[in-house]
Amino acid sequence: MTERVQIGFEGQAIELAIDKLLPTRSVQPEFRKTRKFAQIRSSLQEIGLIEPLIVTTPDPASGLHMLLDGHLRLLAMRELGFVTVTCLVSREDEGYTYNKRVNRIATVQEHYMILRALERGVPEERLAKALDINVASLRRKRDLLDGICPEVEEMLKDRHFSGDVMRQLKKMKPQRQIECADLMCSMNNFSINYASALLAATPPDQLVESNQPKRFKGLPAAEISRMEQEMSQVQSRFKLIEQSYSSDMLNMVLARGYLNKLLANSAVASYLQRRQPDLLEEFRTIVKITSLEDEPEVSRVA
Repeated sequence: MTERVQIGFEGQAIELAIDKLLPTRSVQPEFRKTRKFAQIRSSLQEIGLIEPLIVTTPDPASGLHMLLDGHLRLLAMRELGFVTVTCLVSREDEGYTYNKRVNRIATVQEHYMILRALERGVPEERLAKALDINVASLRRKRDLLDGICPEVEEMLKDRHFSGDVMRQLKKMKPQRQIECADLMCSMNNFSINYASALLAATPPDQLVESNQPKRFKGLPAAEISRMEQEMSQVQSRFKLIEQSYSSDMLNMVLARGYLNKLLANSAVASYLQRRQPDLLEEFRTIVKITSLEDEPEVSRVA
C-alpha cells in the first residue's frame, strides 16, 4: 500500500503580530545597503507581502513563533512600520526546503512577467518602484526580445544574464544570433564581455547594419579584423572538440580501466618497474585522471 505524503504546513495562513516572531538568525547591518534588500523593501512598500513568512507552532511558554524563512522580509517590514504579517505555520522545525531553495526567475521569464503586468494595467512607474529600478530600465526589460529570433529565445529562456547581452545579439542577423547563443550555452558563459567578443568576431555581412563599421573602444580596425579571424578559428575548434567529446570520454574511461587492471597485476608492475620505469609512471598518472580536464600532457616514451 502506498504511503500517504504528509503535508508540511497547516492548511490556512494566519496573521501574526510582528513582535510575536522570533528570528533564528541575525542579518548583518551592511546587508541593509545591498540592492537585494532595497528591492525587497520597495516591493513591500508598493504592493505588500507576496510570499508569506514560514514560522513554527508557538512555544507553549512564551507564545512566540520561531521564524524559519523570511528574515529579510521581516526586517524590511519592521523598517516600514508593519504591525502584522501573514505567515504559514510549518509542522516541521526546519528551514532547509523553503524560499532559499527556490530557483530565481530567469531573465526571459522576468521579461514576460513585466509584459503581463503592463498588459493588466499596472502603471510603469508603480511597477518600476516595486522592482526598485527606474522606468528606463523597466522599458529595456520590456523590450528585451525585440529583434531576437524565436530560436534564441528558446535557447536562453531558462538562463540568467544581463540585458546588455541581448543588446549585443540584436546587432546580429538571426543565423549569427543562433550561433552565438549556442556558443554561450555550450561554454556556460553569458557575460557581457563574452557577448561583446562574439560581436567583435562577427563578419560585417552577418550584422544587421552591415554597412556600418564596427567600433570598439580602444580597438583599431586591424585589431578587430584579427579578432574576427581568431574567434572564427576558436569556434571551429570548439565545435570539433564538442563533437568528439563523448567518444573521447568513453575511450579515456576504457583506457583507465584497462591500465588499472594491468597495474594491479604484480608481475606486470614489477616488470615495468625494472625495464620501463618512465612508462610505468605515465600509466599511473593516467589511472589517476578523473576527467578530460585533469588530463596532463603525456610525454612520448620510446
